[in-house]
Amino acid sequence: MNKKNKICQSCGMPMKKDPQGGGTNADGSKNELYCSYCYENGAFTFNGTVNEFQEFCRKMMIESGHSKFLSWLFTRGMKRLPRWKNQ
Repeated sequence: MNKKNKICQSCGMPMKKDPQGGGTNADGSKNELYCSYCYENGAFTFNGTVNEFQEFCRKMMIESGHSKFLSWLFTRGMKRLPRWKNQ
């Protein structure tokens, strides 16, 4: 990959906030498209609809201390990310 993504193409989290610096491919190499929360060992960690994923992420963000408003704001654009565009 030539260009490093600034946000995860699944959840929209800034990649610089990812403690692992990106997800991992099946061969153990770094995946720069998806964060370590979304992509691990060459597979997505959540398999459901984009609406289910948005709700899951909102709950996780609220549990980690974000407000309900910010949790909604940060997840509302997920449908436009490459992983979810064709669903």
